[in-house]
Amino acid sequence: MECPTCFQKIVVPQASATDSKFIIAASQVNKPRPIPSNGGAPTAPGEDGSKKSIIAAIALVAFILAVGAAVFVFRDKIFKPKPPAEAEGTGGQPKKSAIAPAKIYPVPTNITWSLELTNLAFPEGNAVGSIHGTGFLCERATLQGGNLTLRQGRSGPMEAGVSIVFFAQQGEELSGKAIEIPADREPPLPKVTLRWRDEQQQEVRKSFPGGFALRAAFGEAANGRIPGKIFICLPDDNKSFVAGSFVAEIRKPNPPKQKQPQTPPKQTKP
Repeated sequence: MECPTCFQKIVVPQASATDSKFIIAASQVNKPRPIPSNGGAPTAPGEDGSKKSIIAAIALVAFILAVGAAVFVFRDKIFKPKPPAEAEGTGGQPKKSAIAPAKIYPVPTNITWSLELTNLAFPEGNAVGSIHGTGFLCERATLQGGNLTLRQGRSGPMEAGVSIVFFAQQGEELSGKAIEIPADREPPLPKVTLRWRDEQQQEVRKSFPGGFALRAAFGEAANGRIPGKIFICLPDDNKSFVAGSFVAEIRKPNPPKQKQPQTPPKQTKP
């Protein structure tokens, strides 16, 4: 017959009467017939594609297994472990950075602890001392209202410190004042609180309602700051004390909390 596309003379073999899935091939006249690659055996439609798909799938699985083995072997180099401070906490949330340990200063040896005011003379230099048996250095001082705080650690959580709440509404009211409180004075007294960290770097507080000896002197407040000197000895077992000079930042006291007006109950008519 004549090819409907190229119009060449071709010979078409007889189709099989039993299996319609066989693929038959025609050949040009006076040329040998093409021999299938399977040695003449009939090939089902899509058989070659199926074999290729199986081979491709096997190759893909082998590749994935090889990559997985390489990742497992070199996992420490590929994925660097997080430092302890960035380890994930509960719920997948990152933990907060660990608090840096408090700095350790030596306990000053030129200052003597005493509960007698006659023995308390202001030493020269920045305020230092001993809090709960550990050396203390005042790195920052603040005066908010009448609350004087001498702290170690300029920012962040306080490493150690002492707070004294004087009877004043504004920090400027303490300008030029000299205060002396013997250990045997009866209340009302300024509230004194010591702060330090334990072995787990957790803050510990201890308040003293009395029994302490205190001598303080304030200069004139100017430009939001007030100079002063202090010598305080506390009646704890560690004989804590703080003595020396400071310049405190004057902060405005927190505004008093306003009471919410109470709504009277609704009157019901009988």
